[in-house]
Amino acid sequence: MVLVINPGSTSTKLALFHGEKELFNDRIGHDMEQLARFPSVLDQLEFRGQVILGVLGSKKEFQADSLRAVIGRGGLLHPLPGGVYRVNEAMKRDLRRARYGAHASNLGALLADRLALEYGVEALIADPIVVDEMNPLARYTGLPEISRKSIFHALNQKATARKAAQELGKTYGECNLIVAHLGGGTSVAIHHRGRVIDVNNALDGDGPFSVERAGELPAGDWLRFILAHSEKPQDLQKRLTGRGGVVAHLGSNDMKLISQVITAHLQDGPVSSDLDGAKCLEVIQAMCYQVAKEICSLAAVVAGRVDAVVLTGGMAMDQRIVQEIRDRVGFLGTFLVFPGENEMEALAAAALGALNGTEPINEYVAFESGFLKE
Repeated sequence: MVLVINPGSTSTKLALFHGEKELFNDRIGHDMEQLARFPSVLDQLEFRGQVILGVLGSKKEFQADSLRAVIGRGGLLHPLPGGVYRVNEAMKRDLRRARYGAHASNLGALLADRLALEYGVEALIADPIVVDEMNPLARYTGLPEISRKSIFHALNQKATARKAAQELGKTYGECNLIVAHLGGGTSVAIHHRGRVIDVNNALDGDGPFSVERAGELPAGDWLRFILAHSEKPQDLQKRLTGRGGVVAHLGSNDMKLISQVITAHLQDGPVSSDLDGAKCLEVIQAMCYQVAKEICSLAAVVAGRVDAVVLTGGMAMDQRIVQEIRDRVGFLGTFLVFPGENEMEALAAAALGALNGTEPINEYVAFESGFLKE
């Protein structure tokens, strides 16, 4: 059995797998008043650990003597290649110090370690958002002081790419795949023979706009906007991440509602919303247009030799969005869709591969300087 832990800002997702079979999958909500007692996210470690132990004690499916590993969502570490990593002292030290940033995902490895010690098993993480396998040419911008960074949905991207390769009858290491994760943020990556050699910064840097991300902006216009508005840095950051993209144009990030409004608009039906159907349609089409452009630009990285274009993420459940993108990129060849984020399944599969010896378990090594060395 493998226990999977995925901490978020106000919840902890918990799942138990026996091989590939999911035995249970729970989302444990944490009351905001309870969390407010803790000065920082990391101070919540013992509290969340005790909550998890309480839940496990109530689950008849959980058999402590059958547990083989606990795997957590990877947090903000230094850039590293994709794969499975053992939770070691160097990793825990960097996460406790929030050396590369504070985020709820930092609790993933620490909670895995806490539970693994409780049950005497291995503690692991896999494919955190800081996975960095970019080619040197992909890092360049027009200013030497600024380089492009690899921050993306590595966990679901990698897991989905492996599924796509299996669908094609190949191994992940044999394929050239362009994978687009469509969610609150969007990442579009080229997977070349098992490595993500180019990808947009899905957090705040570049690429297509998404539901809550502004994406790439005309540099001069953005500079003039900053100079013309006396906004605090944190408010400017929110314009890029959280209040950009679809929500900036429409005032809503409710994609289900937006889809309903578009359908009503196209069918001349009643609309139970203040949203304008025509505007909603145009914004979503523009978003898909930009995703399609990003996909096609990455085909150039491998000289057009693309085995498949793959869509994943929550928005890949919307057939209108899928079709909008397919219509523009279908000429590249095989087009596959694996909707949803599938993070728990991906973590369980990574742990199973490590336990079975098909995936190596890597050791995390801290950088003394705090920066990735070339």
